[in-house]
Amino acid sequence: MTTRTAKYPVFALRLAQARERSGLSQTQLGVLAGLDPAVASPTINQYERGKHEPQLKRAKRLAEVLGIPPAFLYTEDDLLAELL
Repeated sequence: MTTRTAKYPVFALRLAQARERSGLSQTQLGVLAGLDPAVASPTINQYERGKHEPQLKRAKRLAEVLGIPPAFLYTEDDLLAELL
């Protein structure tokens, strides 16, 4: 994982990792996941900084948009994350 590992919770790290791999901006991801465009970027930014974590329903929607299983967002095991 990145050097942010110790500073951020696993959900925040995995979300940023998946979003960056997808090539989506924070705004694009938020809008595709159903957030209002006015709050899409700040909301995703807060998730990626670990300030807030979405409820499971929104986490599942984020995973769907990113084309990953929701479990990827929660696994602390880097090998398992790669397999997912």
